[in-house]
Amino acid sequence: LPMVIDHLSKPKIKDQKIDDWKKDLQAAAKFPNIYCKLSGMVTEADWENWKPADLKPYVDVAMEAFGPQRCMYGSDWPVCELAARYEIAFSALNEVLGDISTEEQNAIFGDTAKKFYGLK
Repeated sequence: LPMVIDHLSKPKIKDQKIDDWKKDLQAAAKFPNIYCKLSGMVTEADWENWKPADLKPYVDVAMEAFGPQRCMYGSDWPVCELAARYEIAFSALNEVLGDISTEEQNAIFGDTAKKFYGLK
């Protein structure tokens, strides 16, 4: 049964707590049927004072644990608007992902979701 973890499992980005969350996410990633959605991060950060660098450690953990073939982008719109306009939240994820390959970008921003949800 394929399953997806939404919103990176809601890490406590504002409080910069990562250890317990990281351990749990890595444990989930051991199951090949579990995927992770890269979404909901800006609303877990300090709404008034966050920057893309605050999100990076969490995205890095997810990418390392699941890889781009089991990570997928989620807009979290309109909820993301509580902390940032959609364009800013989207741009922040792209910045945090850095120089990933076109194949990895395609996976995260479409191919993984197509595979998971059985879309064409």
